[in-house]
Amino acid sequence: MFSMLLGKYEVSVSDIFLIIRDLVFKTKSNVDEMSRNVILGLRLPRVIAALIVGMSLSISGVAFQGIFNNPLVSPDFLGVSQGACIGASIAILLSMNAIFVNVFAFVGGIISVIITMMITRVIKFKSQINLVLAGIIVGTLMSSILGFIKFIADPDTELASITYWTMGSFSYVDINVVIVSVILVIAFGIILYKLSWKIDILATGDAEAKILGLDVMLVRRIVIISSTILTATSICIAGTIGWVGLIIPHFARIIVGSSNKKLFPIAALSGGIFMILVDTLTRSIGNIEMPVSILTGFIGAPVFLLLLYVKRSR
Repeated sequence: MFSMLLGKYEVSVSDIFLIIRDLVFKTKSNVDEMSRNVILGLRLPRVIAALIVGMSLSISGVAFQGIFNNPLVSPDFLGVSQGACIGASIAILLSMNAIFVNVFAFVGGIISVIITMMITRVIKFKSQINLVLAGIIVGTLMSSILGFIKFIADPDTELASITYWTMGSFSYVDINVVIVSVILVIAFGIILYKLSWKIDILATGDAEAKILGLDVMLVRRIVIISSTILTATSICIAGTIGWVGLIIPHFARIIVGSSNKKLFPIAALSGGIFMILVDTLTRSIGNIEMPVSILTGFIGAPVFLLLLYVKRSR
């Protein structure tokens, strides 16, 4: 409600309630059409999109940090963000509309992670650390490809669009993409929640997990696939957004501890709230809307330092 109130066009609280009531119960109240279009066409989709992005990145961060037992792992460490940026950039170079940009971004992120997994299979990596290193290799390669795409892009049109997209924004949220994203986030979020106790076991180490009868490789693959889809979904909506999947899991652990059954819902709620607040600030603090990743970086770095200090004190 707070987020929908703020904006260049003023809409009262009572009008917002009436508009949402009309949407839910299919009624028709006496609210001017401009206010209705602003809320239903712009602000409400942005709020839902920010909520979905914050939830998906936070859930993915909890899952990745759990299965790799590494508090510095973030949802994009397997190269999904870089791959998604390449997919979106190709769509922009081909002058495709926003829907195809989102689809190309999703496919690019998935392909990037598949390449990472194939490297570990071909070279027969056994260690978790080596999977992380493979992700870094693929991410670096994808970043170089993205740099080449920017180099050949038209500096007056395509380069600006690619740069702005990679910095993250909810300016061009499409309601159809949001609806599909809601379905994906709910489905794969439930899968990860159902595996929460197995992720707890994986956090003790592969050897202990195998002794307890857990199929380590199968569980890890399911978690990686589910988390990758969640991360790619969030990138489709708003581009690449940093820090959320890294700091929110730490924040949630301070509140409820390390049990993933408690971590997943608290991290999802915290990430959704954080993302809505950040999006509200980016479109309210100046005359021109600021890219989301800039503000998450300004907030994320000192907050992460504060969280580390709190955990150290405890």
